[in-house]
Amino acid sequence: MAELSGRDTGDAGTAGRAGRAPLLVRYGNFLFHYREALFPAVEFLLLLGLRPIYPNGSERQDDILDTIGIVVALAGQALRAAVVGYAYIVRGGKNRRVYAEGLITAGFFAHSRNPLYVGNLLILVGLFLLNNNPRAYALGLPFFFVGYRAIVAAEEAYLRGKFGPAYDEYARDVPRWLPRWRGLGETLAGKRFKWRRVILKEYGSAFAWAAGAIAILAREALTYHSYAAAAPYLRRLGVVLLLLTAAWATVMWAKKTKRLKE
Repeated sequence: MAELSGRDTGDAGTAGRAGRAPLLVRYGNFLFHYREALFPAVEFLLLLGLRPIYPNGSERQDDILDTIGIVVALAGQALRAAVVGYAYIVRGGKNRRVYAEGLITAGFFAHSRNPLYVGNLLILVGLFLLNNNPRAYALGLPFFFVGYRAIVAAEEAYLRGKFGPAYDEYARDVPRWLPRWRGLGETLAGKRFKWRRVILKEYGSAFAWAAGAIAILAREALTYHSYAAAAPYLRRLGVVLLLLTAAWATVMWAKKTKRLKE
């Protein structure tokens, strides 16, 4: 698969060995190397640096848009959880470079080559809907969509160079992005869903985007209302953040003390 179909724990990859790699592949390798710092920084600058905008100046319409944004983000997280629960791949690469030991085609990877990236993009779209600033849309969505496309191009170049015809056959049969839902039940039938793995692998990123969503909603409230008027709403957001932080800290503690293992 194009999303590091295997354990990405290795070297620079095979892309471009026969010559200079295409620009999109080189950009993808650059982003893959720096994405852990670059992507969160861009999200922070755009989603918290630009003030939230009510659609048509209507708070009622904004409430509807916020609900849609949260649902879209949760759908992305649910997809990521489903993917990780059935067939996990180690992400991040050795020395932050593209690598895969094997070609993973099990679970959701039999229906989409990049289901985790689809989940990431859904989460991002949900957060951008919460912010709803036109400049955030104009700058952020192209950056992330092109960025993930470039990373996928770099991974595909690596996988094609390493696995050759096996990867070509997989790429012909499985969509790059949107999952092919037909036959998914048969694919997952009899397979064990590993909740512990989902919690261990997803708790950090899930907490990060959820905390970001709360920050956007809090800033939105303070942008259009006085602190006194927004205080009850902010307190409710604070309670949700406190519960999420407690859950995050509990999982981290259980992981470090080895009370929670796969």
